[in-house]
This record gives sequence, structure tokens and C-alpha cells, in this order.
Amino acid sequence: MNNFESWEAVIGLETHVQLNTKSKIFTSASTAFGDEPNTHIDPVVCGLPGTLPVLNETVLEYAVKTSLALNLNVAEHCKFDRKQYFYPDLPKNYQISQFDEPLAENGWLEVEISEKGKETYIKKIGIERLHMEEDAGKLVHAGSDRLAGSKYSLVDYNRAGIALCEIVSKPDIRTGREASEYASEIRRTVRYLGVSDGNMQEGSLRCDVNISVRKGSKAPFGTKVEIKNMNSFSAIQKACDYEIARQIEVYEQGGEIYQETRLWDEAKQLTKSMRLKEGSSDYRYFPDPDLGPIEISKKQKEKWFNELPELPSKKRKKYMEEFGLSPYDSRVISDEIYMANFFENTVANNVDPKLASNWITSDIVGYLKANKLGFSDLQLSPENLAEMISLISNNTISGKIAKEILPLLIQKNISPKVLVEEKGLAMISDSASIVPIIDEMIIEYPKEVESFKNGKTKLLGFFVGQLMKRTKGKADPKLANKLLSEKLNG
Repeated sequence: MNNFESWEAVIGLETHVQLNTKSKIFTSASTAFGDEPNTHIDPVVCGLPGTLPVLNETVLEYAVKTSLALNLNVAEHCKFDRKQYFYPDLPKNYQISQFDEPLAENGWLEVEISEKGKETYIKKIGIERLHMEEDAGKLVHAGSDRLAGSKYSLVDYNRAGIALCEIVSKPDIRTGREASEYASEIRRTVRYLGVSDGNMQEGSLRCDVNISVRKGSKAPFGTKVEIKNMNSFSAIQKACDYEIARQIEVYEQGGEIYQETRLWDEAKQLTKSMRLKEGSSDYRYFPDPDLGPIEISKKQKEKWFNELPELPSKKRKKYMEEFGLSPYDSRVISDEIYMANFFENTVANNVDPKLASNWITSDIVGYLKANKLGFSDLQLSPENLAEMISLISNNTISGKIAKEILPLLIQKNISPKVLVEEKGLAMISDSASIVPIIDEMIIEYPKEVESFKNGKTKLLGFFVGQLMKRTKGKADPKLANKLLSEKLNG
């Protein structure tokens, strides 16, 4: 491929966030995931004659809160439109969405871009708009009918009518990594707000990427291509990187890029053409005659704004500046609101933030993953974790003992201090108890003692290990090293 470096990618994302309301956007039909196909539909979802949609008030609240969290300007007045298209998963043959008067416009989101071998940087990505709309159903491609011998697809309308926020970024993204991080930050934000679980595997968060390339940063935008069917953040990055390379190669060889929709093939790690892309005129938008305009007062916006939690970007900054955590640790801790709250509540009990971070991100997260649990399932209280860390800090127990008792603390959420006392796990910190054991070891391992004295000082580790084994890990490591060095060098 020639002159790759002279090209620049221009990327924008359309992110569809499924709101976790109990009922759908215009009807009381359930939004429960995973139930039998076509069990959560009703006349309104299907658009039967004589039915009227009614806006779910919680949808409006969630959409406004998401807009405010993304620094968007929420309109005082907006409306719903009908977007016409004919596809088997759309029971009414139109979708209720918002076109020329969306809920919110002109916002931004800051993301932290960190790549191996490169300097971390902050990227401010503009957001064009956020609008409310209803979701379509889902097609299940079932393969071949054994009787008829032909391919067929099934349709499940359970998802049809579920409330969506569509968040459209400005074309400010330049790399696959930036696209992936932007989508990740959107998910963190909606999870913090509690408006969506952001689960890509279940379709609660879906991203379509619009991507083009141009010859240099001042050249006009090229012909954009839309990519669909990406169900992970790594897939977003890979699909962007592949499509950037594909488009550059086409142009370098004198070819032409067509405005089309392409699918990401995860198995083959490439994009492939699906259909030519429609323009907005093809959808024949017009105001929905069954839904009146929406008015949002300044007082209502202020109320919802005051209910917003502290968001991930602010937490990352606080963890670095106030708690002295590294950018990496701050990012990991703030990734999930349950983990962030647990960390902050632990630190509030006067323990070292770095120690708390280490135990949470390593041992506790490791336990949860091994047992297929989420942080929201954690039974251990922040107070008990803080107590355990304090026992280590004041030399009551060793880090090794702490790791051994942690699973029990997680399972039963009992006081570490009480557990240590009941099981006799307190660290041996007096010389009188350790020296006799060392004397026995010196008699038992004369060859190793001689080798140590002849310069093989690494054997100190052998003796420390033996001492820990004999004390069942309860000997104070610092005191053990000191006393062994004195005895072996004596």
C-alpha cells in the first residue's frame, strides 16, 4: 500500500442506547429480555388501526439526563416524526423517531486514548445530537428449511417499541482506537446514570460507524461508508482499522468508494457490502400525527441535572489528583460505578487509596471473575475490606494470610479482626518465637548454610520459605529476613 501516512480517516459514530425502562416507549408492553419470541407485543407495537401511542414519561427523563451528562443543549420544544421504511422487523412499516427537531444538540465528550508504546492523550469529541426513538424487532436467520430446501428468516417483535436514545457524534474521530474509546465512554456514562445496562451482547448498546478517508487534514471529506454488526469495542476498533486500509487501497489503485452499508464479519475480520445507503429523503419523514409536541421546562431540566451522579471522567481526575492513583488504576476503578463507590467507601475508612485499589482491582476482581459474578453481586462490605487492609498495615497479619482469608470474607462478609482471632492467624512478630525455629533449620540444612556462607546468598529465600512453611505463613516477613540474615552471617 502506498502513501498510507498521507491519508486521514474521518469517523463518526451513531450509538443506539436501549433504555432500561420496564415498559416500552409508547405502550405498557414489557421490555424483559430473553423471553419467548413475540410475547411482548400489543396492538400499539404493531400499529393496528385505532391504536394511539402515549410517551413513557421515564423515557423522557432518562433521555434528558443522558443529554445533560453528554453536555448537550436540551431543547425546550421537540417533536416526534415518522420514518418510513419497509423491512420485516418493523411491524408498522415506519419507525417513530425524531428528525429536524431532536431532543438535544451540540454536546461533547472527553475520552482518554491510551495505546501501547504511545503517549496517552485526551480527545474532546463533539456530539451532534441525541434523539429518542423506538427500536425495531429482530430477524433470526435460521438457515435452510429441511422440507422446502430454501433459506428462511424468523422475526421476533419483542424488541420492537423498546425506547432508544440515538447519540450521533460529530466527525471528530480519526482512528479505530478513538472510536472504540468513545463508545466505551458512552457506555460508562449511561451505566453511571442507571438509564441502560449497555450490554452489547444483548443489543442494549449498538454502534454504527460512518467512515471515510481523505488526502490530508484539510482536504474535503471523502465518500462515507457505514459499518454495522459490531458487538464489542474491540470489533469497533478492528472494523475501523480494516475499513480505513481498504478505502485507502481502493483510492491508491484508482478506484471509487460508494456510499453503502457494510457488515463487519468477525470470523473473517473484514467488512463486506450489504446494501447501498439510503439518504434522509428516502425515509419520507413527516411529523407523527398521533403524538403532540414535547415541552421541557427550565425547572424540570434543573431538577434532572441536580440528580446526575459524579461521572467517570470526573472520578478519574479525582482519583489521580486527590488519591494519588496512576492514570491506569484510576481508569480501572472508575470503569464501573459499583466498583468506584466501593473503592471510595473503603478509602473513607482511613486506609491507603493505593492499597485499596490494589486489593479491589486484583484480588477481588479476580475472585468475581472466577465465580462469574459482577461487582454489584459483591457481599463484602467496604468497612470489612478497610479493616483487613488495616490489619496488614499494622502487622497483625501478613499479605499472604490476607489473600487466604479474603474468599471467606467475601462469601460471609464477616469481620476480618474476629476471623483472625478465632483462627489464630495473627502474625508472629516476636524474636523469641522465631529464633528457635531458625536454629532448628540451621542444624537441619548444614549444606545450604555452608553454601550461603560461601557466597550463594540467594539461598536466603530458601530459608525464608522454610520458615514461612513451618509457621504456616504467620511469621513477620521483615523480622524473619532480619533474623535469618543475622544467624546465617554469624
